[in-house]
Amino acid sequence: MNNSFRNEIENLYQKLIAAWNNRDAQVMADQFAEQGVQIGFDGSKVIGQKEILSHLEPIFKNHPTAPFITKVKDIRLLGTDVAILHAIAGMIPPGKTDIEPKLNALQTLVAVKTDDDWRVELFQNTPAQFHGRPELVEEMTDELQQLLK
Repeated sequence: MNNSFRNEIENLYQKLIAAWNNRDAQVMADQFAEQGVQIGFDGSKVIGQKEILSHLEPIFKNHPTAPFITKVKDIRLLGTDVAILHAIAGMIPPGKTDIEPKLNALQTLVAVKTDDDWRVELFQNTPAQFHGRPELVEEMTDELQQLLK
């Protein structure tokens, strides 16, 4: 994939993450395709910009959401107008200074290009607990913690 596509996909992902970190439900929902799907850390599945917006608004209003610290691990073009991005993410809970390992996640974003514009078709935020392999949780936490230095 040429760097132009990589940059466009990473920019879309960073807009999505910035919207979460800024607790801006509208901007976050706007990054999705009309029927885009968001699967949250708790398994909640919402479909479409309107449903995503109505799902996120009360979360941001009623909960002190932690910001994401992320690292893109891979971006691949799956065709001329479809790409997949894999990232790791951690969160620093409000009032804390370090990443909370229990909140680590693997993030997958599938982007689709329509009319020269990339949109999120799927964003999935999966807990990265690596049951029975605590060293993997520690490695991921350390990798993300390095981004804070």
